[in-house]
Amino acid sequence: MDYETKSHCKYLIALHLILVVKYRKQLLHGRIGEFIKKQVIDISNYSDFTVEEIEIDKDHIHMLITIGTKYSIGQYVRRIKQTTNIRLWRTFPYLKNEFWREKTFWSDGYFVCSVGNASAETIRKYIQEQG
Repeated sequence: MDYETKSHCKYLIALHLILVVKYRKQLLHGRIGEFIKKQVIDISNYSDFTVEEIEIDKDHIHMLITIGTKYSIGQYVRRIKQTTNIRLWRTFPYLKNEFWREKTFWSDGYFVCSVGNASAETIRKYIQEQG
């Protein structure tokens, strides 16, 4: 990961982000998990963040992302969760059998921590070994 340079700053904001499926339902195996991975990468292509690593487990997803300075961490997370949620319900309508009436795939919260440049490789290896 390299430092980004803008007109008045140089930065590297790397984050370890974990999103959890609502009710900890183990739905991320197979097609749904791979679909979500592709969608997050697609979202990053037109957003101000880069997916360095991404891996799924049965009921949660780990990401190592680098973000810009334009938006807050919460705004990046909101974009990822909202967009993947909409695309999931459109592509997998049978998910309504897994949840109550609400069309919410992700739990309300998320885990995020900043990653120093020196320990990014440690986080990268940890994420690669998930699933």
